[in-house]
Amino acid sequence: MPLGPTPKWTRARDSLLTGGLQDPMRYVPEGSLMTALRKTIALLPGDGIGPEVTHAAVSLLNDCASAFGHQFAFREYPFGGNAIDACGAPLPAETLAGCRAADAILLGAVGGPRWESLQFGTRPEAGLLSLRQELGLYINLRPIHPHPVLRNISPLRRERLGDCDFEIVRELAGDIYFGEHKINAQKASDLAEYSVFEIERVARYAFERARARHGHLTSVDKANVLASSTLWRDTVTALAREYPGVLLDHQYVDNAAMQILLRPTQFDVILTSNMFGDILSDEAAALAGSIGLVPSLSRGRPDAPALYEPIHGSAPTIAGKNMACPLGAIFSATLMLRESFGLETESQSIEDAVDRVLEQGYRTADIAEPGTRTLGSSEFTEKIRTQLQAAPARA
Repeated sequence: MPLGPTPKWTRARDSLLTGGLQDPMRYVPEGSLMTALRKTIALLPGDGIGPEVTHAAVSLLNDCASAFGHQFAFREYPFGGNAIDACGAPLPAETLAGCRAADAILLGAVGGPRWESLQFGTRPEAGLLSLRQELGLYINLRPIHPHPVLRNISPLRRERLGDCDFEIVRELAGDIYFGEHKINAQKASDLAEYSVFEIERVARYAFERARARHGHLTSVDKANVLASSTLWRDTVTALAREYPGVLLDHQYVDNAAMQILLRPTQFDVILTSNMFGDILSDEAAALAGSIGLVPSLSRGRPDAPALYEPIHGSAPTIAGKNMACPLGAIFSATLMLRESFGLETESQSIEDAVDRVLEQGYRTADIAEPGTRTLGSSEFTEKIRTQLQAAPARA
């Protein structure tokens, strides 16, 4: 039976949305026990299609909260280009404070052509780098798992794509992005720098992920020509002695880029540096058929909230046209439920609802194929909500 109406989602910066308690008309298996959670989620819808896809994710989180007896409070803050317009900076103090006080952060997208003429370091993307620094987010995780129903939209043939399912762990707080930048009319330079401490902390996370999966970790570097990569390889190799149950191998980044396309099934967990991870994770996302399908997690200190976001950009050319695929944001929300809140069943219930909608042949324009029915973003989201509301809550 469908739930009651979802509380209205507003654009006010201090909006508070609560999923509410379990609907008394909703079926819960006899004898099941639900532990109600109260969580505060900071919303950074950002620019372009960011608000649209974030809205879609929030509507499903509200439905999930109602079904399972949780309470999610959503507080929205300006971020990126819209924050520059409203507050004069991409990461206002109010936004940073709100993120620090939250249990998790859900981000839409940042950037767009209207802010590209701003001085380097003051553009919307600078807000994202600053947020990572301020919250100590030094790990980025991107799961690469092409959906079985959508395998025909992958650029790889089915036999080459196989049953690929791997994760990319990217160091997020060091490397060339955070080194010293110098530029004049004739010359420019960017410093790539790593310490053993920075490498070890992200490598430990990758080893733990591999140990919990299939026990295989591939570390990617350019140790044949870069000093920072030499230290990277030496540090990861030394740390491997603490994880005897994990098979470690190394690949140069150019070879890894090729192997992701030639034989993606060889990978379990990939560990790499900031810039290499930025490039490889976008390449790997193409295996799914659309960059709009892939979520990501950024985390760091245990006392800091994790940041969840789809990996797509702000796509300003389709913003406001009801064309954006919301699945990257929706899967970012399910990743949040699973990784930050420990709500595996709730996360799976949303993903199962997505599965049923895709199996029924509904698509957004970017993932459409012959024989499927193309819907607008809001209609596609409503189909998922209907499936989620129709399924019994499970404890």
